[in-house]
Amino acid sequence: MHDLDRRAQGLGKRPALMLVDLICGFTDPHSPLGCDSADVVAANQQLLAGFRRACLPVFYSTVVYRSSEQAKVFRQRLPDLNILVPGSQWVQIDPRLTPRPNETIVEKCHASVFHGTDLLERLHEAGIDSMVVTGMTTSGCVRATAVDGLQYNFKVTVVREAVGDRNQGAHEANLRDLNAKYADVVSLESVVCELNSLGVLP
Repeated sequence: MHDLDRRAQGLGKRPALMLVDLICGFTDPHSPLGCDSADVVAANQQLLAGFRRACLPVFYSTVVYRSSEQAKVFRQRLPDLNILVPGSQWVQIDPRLTPRPNETIVEKCHASVFHGTDLLERLHEAGIDSMVVTGMTTSGCVRATAVDGLQYNFKVTVVREAVGDRNQGAHEANLRDLNAKYADVVSLESVVCELNSLGVLP
């Protein structure tokens, strides 16, 4: 069966960077949820520097469970999620990507950063028309956020080097599927070049 015809969307006029769950629980290999993510963090450091230079909005997400009722079915299915509680080191943004005071941290309980949060309102308030989605994990929260981004009519870009997964097969399969239907899956270099073409980098 042939692939569907698709058209690259690219960045809009005002993109936002969405760093999905780049918290210690997912980036630290000592966490039961984590894996070696040094290369993913390094790619996000480059993107973060570029968006900051361009004075474009940056959003982070973390996962925090404040009661036994939050996402209880999800947590029953994946019990290791129960380490993500208030005050735990695992819910903190990776210190290599420390947010600045003007950057937004969205707290969530499920896969998509949109689900049960005010992210959509915040993006509209900031005049955002497109999203660069990065983070952990490709087959889970990155995918869910990218798909929801499209469904809320944002152009979505996923940066290949800036996303990661504990399962390499799932990582590659989901990048293929995202690129086929929901997002532009592109290289770090191409996003930096596109930011330059927008005239927003010095």
